[in-house]
Amino acid sequence: MMIKDFTPYMGEHCETTAMGNLLQHEGIRLSEPMLFGIGQGLGFIYWDSKGMDFPFIGGRVKPDELSAAIASQLNLNIRVQETSSVTKAWQNVQSVIERGIPVGLKLDSYYLDYFTNKIHFAAHYAVIYGMDDEYAYMADTSQQGGLVTTRLSNLTLARNAKGSMSSRNRSFTIEQTGALPALAPVIRSSLINNAQDYLNPPIRNLGNKGIKKMSGEILNWPSRSKDLEKDLCLTALLMEKAGTGGSLFRNLYRDFLKECVDLFGNSKLERAYFLFTEIAPMWANVSALIDNAGRTGNQEELRLTSELIADIAERERVAMELILTL
Repeated sequence: MMIKDFTPYMGEHCETTAMGNLLQHEGIRLSEPMLFGIGQGLGFIYWDSKGMDFPFIGGRVKPDELSAAIASQLNLNIRVQETSSVTKAWQNVQSVIERGIPVGLKLDSYYLDYFTNKIHFAAHYAVIYGMDDEYAYMADTSQQGGLVTTRLSNLTLARNAKGSMSSRNRSFTIEQTGALPALAPVIRSSLINNAQDYLNPPIRNLGNKGIKKMSGEILNWPSRSKDLEKDLCLTALLMEKAGTGGSLFRNLYRDFLKECVDLFGNSKLERAYFLFTEIAPMWANVSALIDNAGRTGNQEELRLTSELIADIAERERVAMELILTL
């Protein structure tokens, strides 16, 4: 059972790549930065609790929200199915592929054959476009090679995984219900909505407030960790390399703003774009400092990181306030 002539959408972030694959199959082709921007994807979370071994740093909105925003803004129907039944979960997928439609899946990447870094992450997205008796044929990010295979038994484990950010065998498809809306008002609405959410989070560990919180909390990380080298190096890896597009998603948002400037030529938008051209490499520097602190044990690196993060928070606040006034 295979969708013939399936062409992968090449992207760096899993959820935008999955949506890119589904949209492309429908004949809708937008760049990954544009999908990230229309999906109102820029965010921040400093996630910590007593049950966690070490804080989690994220640079985007919650899982599933980006896909929902893309569909909503483009007037597309996104059909989501979840079930606790493994059998029903496969029936949901097979019935759609039989009709020649690829299916988005939410997974724990730990179980996928083609992932070599075995870290549990239950909010990974990929697209399935075929299967045989043993293997599933998938489209994933360009970091994984675009077109990949994994054993059906392992994909079943990945889909049915429990834990943080997981869903019950979540699968989703999209379909056009009419003509696509004009892109300019869609982009403007997405920009303003994203800025509003980023600047006014419901709790202080999200958005701009969350970045400020990280700036203070990072100084307490050595006393919090049982294995500081492992925790710091893994945090740095996840911020820079784990499908973020680099610089904790700021490269993607910078490139989205550049496309917006080219479309609109707005002076405030241009100022926001130039701020993000400065901000993006600063986040890469944050990751490098955290990684170096882990490898060397030099906690002075964390003090420098704290100061750098505070600077980033102020720059991002200014940029998003400019966007909010569009």
